[in-house]
Amino acid sequence: MTTGGMDAAEILRQTGRAEVHEEFTDRVSTQAERLREQFDAGRFEGRFRIGLELEGVTVDGDSRMTAAPAEAFDAVCERELGRHNVELHTPATAFDPTGIEAQVDILAGRVGRVRRGLEDTGCRFVTDGLWAIAPSTGTDRYLRATRETTGVTVPANMSPTARYYALDADITATGPVELDLPGCRRAFPSILVESLATSMQIHLQTPFEAFPRYFNVALRTVGPVLALAVNAPVLPPDLYGTDGEPDPGVVLDGAAELRVPVFESLNVETPGKVRFPRDIDEPSDVLDRLVDDRRCAPHLQEWLDDGPQAGFAGRHWELLHKQSTYWRWVRPVLGPGGPRIEYRPLPAQPCVADVVAFQALVVGLVHGVVVSGHPLRELPRAAAEESLYAAVENGLDADLRWVARNGEHTTDTDRIYTEVFDLARRGLTDRGLAADRIDRLLAPVERRWTAGTTPAAWKRRRVRDRLDAGTDISTAVNEMQREYRRRAAEADTFADWPG
Repeated sequence: MTTGGMDAAEILRQTGRAEVHEEFTDRVSTQAERLREQFDAGRFEGRFRIGLELEGVTVDGDSRMTAAPAEAFDAVCERELGRHNVELHTPATAFDPTGIEAQVDILAGRVGRVRRGLEDTGCRFVTDGLWAIAPSTGTDRYLRATRETTGVTVPANMSPTARYYALDADITATGPVELDLPGCRRAFPSILVESLATSMQIHLQTPFEAFPRYFNVALRTVGPVLALAVNAPVLPPDLYGTDGEPDPGVVLDGAAELRVPVFESLNVETPGKVRFPRDIDEPSDVLDRLVDDRRCAPHLQEWLDDGPQAGFAGRHWELLHKQSTYWRWVRPVLGPGGPRIEYRPLPAQPCVADVVAFQALVVGLVHGVVVSGHPLRELPRAAAEESLYAAVENGLDADLRWVARNGEHTTDTDRIYTEVFDLARRGLTDRGLAADRIDRLLAPVERRWTAGTTPAAWKRRRVRDRLDAGTDISTAVNEMQREYRRRAAEADTFADWPG
């Protein structure tokens, strides 16, 4: 096989070879069996730990999406799919008061460090579900632009990373990526359209034997949680229609959370890789489904510039690489610290306090359901999936499904959210947090419910106010995004923004 040190273009060529696909598949199967033996021998354990990922975009002085300069990238962040994307991670910490305080401090420090690193470049870092001010070239042209690298054509505005080039070539091998939304029906030659939408992902590690219970409960919480988080109600206006100004009604009356259909546009084959997962009965189900998932952009460990890795990553490298393309809205992840849940449906939020609030809400809620024996686990999986997509369409106005504490099935949102916040408090209390600290952590998201608003609803109101004042729709959207950027920089939390 090939050796390390290949450039991105050569790796892209290698990923299309049949013998590479065969070798990759063999290694994944072998490594899965090796891990299964650890499961059976009780050598794969795990403990309660938490973490998160937060994506954002870089914008220029006019708030137009622009490529992130090199100053944005250091030890605390990395590139994502588009040149305009930046991703931050927090390391896993214990799920206890000290660990949660560490999450708060680390996230705030890393966001601040990225922003300070960009101060002299004229760019700013913004966390939003879907940035709607087009780049200077126009959105469609930006997404379609290409360049040549060592005889291979790649998307010009994709991060210059072999993994992304290979993913793009694999996913588009059978056809274009199609975005089919009200007022916007377009086919793109690359997966770069997914880079318009940015997320926050919450991690919850659990003990090995308890993992199926936690995972299945997490599936049943996504509808109510996403309904509070919606933050992507509009695309860049130049993606709507083909000529002139788009219809304001079409722009403003679509789904409350467009990040979900934008990511699902990568489902160019059936079944799609981006979807709501099934329940799991045993931890080994995770391995079975990972092995059976459609292979995408195979990569071999020896292609790494720095050579083979050591430890858990080195022993299971190809398996973990395949896991990185196992795209589910709640994803089971196997790593050296044990199994973890990646809670992936949430868009990025405006302020650090909002991100922290959702992290506390999710880990507290899932843990609270499990430790209290709450019957939410009895909600049919199909109903949980329906709740997710209802939240995508309608945010806090969604028809959500829930099983109440007394076992009754309900769609009463007052009852649902009373239990959601009570269960989050129960879970956080069980992990040792004091009541006043829990109240402060949850306040930014709890205030959304009491006020009946979300960032998506705020964006629509701001655009409508400008339309009522005689502004055209494109200008109204751009002005709304500039106000979003300003308020996100000035306020501690979205809950403090004027309506």
